[in-house]
Amino acid sequence: MPWILLLGASILEIVWAMSLNASQGFSRIWPSLIAILAAGASFFMLSLALKSLPIGTAYAIWVGIGTVGVALLGIASLGESQNPLRLLCLALIVTGVAGLKLVDG
Repeated sequence: MPWILLLGASILEIVWAMSLNASQGFSRIWPSLIAILAAGASFFMLSLALKSLPIGTAYAIWVGIGTVGVALLGIASLGESQNPLRLLCLALIVTGVAGLKLVDG
């Protein structure tokens, strides 16, 4: 169950980050509200996962999934760079996240 909570928290991190971008500095109400609510829910789910998971592992996985998710959505929907070196770095993050999950399984 803690891994499911952590995955949910990570997905919500992607939601709040993308919504924060769409809020244009909190000048647009709906993206701003979504960002705030998703961030709160993400932090709450992370805090529940931390009851059972080591903080270093959980935090690194939470941030890693969020980082890769936002970067890929930026590429897919915002026209951000698809530079091969950038993609390699994202692959390294995924590898690290998977490694942490295997180690602390």
